[in-house]
Amino acid sequence: MESHEIANETSRLVPDHLSLETLRRQHQLILNAMGEGVYGLDLQGNVTFVNPAAASMINWEMADLIGQSMHQVLHHSHPDGSHYPRECCPIYAAFRDGSTRRITDEVFWRKDGTSFPVEYISTPMQDEQGRIIGAVITFRDITQQKWAEAVLQQANEDLETKVRERAAALYEANERLRELSALKSRFVAMVCHEFRNPLNNIALSVSALGRYDEKLSVAQKNQYLQSVAANVERMTQMIDDILVLGKLEAKRLYLEPEPVDLVEFCQNLLTELQPQPQPQHQPQHRALRFVGRHKSLTAELDQTLLRSILINILSNAIRYSPADSDIQLSLSRRKQRVIFQVTDQGVGILPEDRPHLFEPFHRGKNVSNIPGTGLGLSIVKQFVELQRGEIQVESELGVGTVFRVILPRSPLA
Repeated sequence: MESHEIANETSRLVPDHLSLETLRRQHQLILNAMGEGVYGLDLQGNVTFVNPAAASMINWEMADLIGQSMHQVLHHSHPDGSHYPRECCPIYAAFRDGSTRRITDEVFWRKDGTSFPVEYISTPMQDEQGRIIGAVITFRDITQQKWAEAVLQQANEDLETKVRERAAALYEANERLRELSALKSRFVAMVCHEFRNPLNNIALSVSALGRYDEKLSVAQKNQYLQSVAANVERMTQMIDDILVLGKLEAKRLYLEPEPVDLVEFCQNLLTELQPQPQPQHQPQHRALRFVGRHKSLTAELDQTLLRSILINILSNAIRYSPADSDIQLSLSRRKQRVIFQVTDQGVGILPEDRPHLFEPFHRGKNVSNIPGTGLGLSIVKQFVELQRGEIQVESELGVGTVFRVILPRSPLA
């Protein structure tokens, strides 16, 4: 309640016979009882009265404030400490235009140089003729209010952050579900397609053996049986690949490193994969070649994983290269790492297929009708990463492809 309102209210309540001194006493009691700070200013901005709450909040004695420039006492600086010119102060606007000002974003300063946020109202005082003779300022410390507002603001920001994070997590989970759904569809389509072909071949071979058993020569029967065996092996390999992917996804595949002579390992692997000699009327595939300057190079690796890595890459090189082209496996060492490099002269990899090269079930657009599941390179990459290695690919259409697998010589390297 402003001072002029206090005066009017007091005048209404106090009987006419009370003396002026009694009125002043009641005014003083009211001011002293108020929890808000109240002080009055004359036209020069000097203090004419001040209540105990105001003096207490700024750590001054009431008597010391009378006659002081209150702007110099408590309103001399902005919150950042910069100078606050008196002519810019809203309190003194009451002197200029007779307006009441309510401010909520400034600070008052204590005697010890500290400040506190305040909300204040500056109201002009007028005499009986309506002339402005000063102003009454009522203020309160809003430190707790500002703290509560800051806590609420922080809580709102934290909530918004959590909502955004949750929304992002849900979006990511939804995208993951879409990817899994797409993978499932591709998996079903791949399994149906890849199993149908060998099953049809087996059915045809069995049918031919059953219907023409007496007419077929031993060589022809062996050819049909070899076809059945080859198709069974193809389906078995697909099942093995699918089971391996399942173990990788479930993180149930563990390394079993052991010392291995890599030179001997690579040479034996190439011998195993060496294409069988073809009849003279069929094109011959050049021998797989091993290149390396080491007579022996020992590393501590998981032989099962290493075998799968190299067989997958070499099998792709054989599958996608012309029959008369050259395929090379080289072995080298760089510090505490070993490098396996497979170079072919095959069809190459299309640029648009490069980003998806190691995704499960992805097959290049230029592989035509060459059989394959699209699982091999996905397994290769995960086997390499499981051993803290890396895989690099260079390819040029119609020229060939280079796969480079780099592995540490030991788990501790």
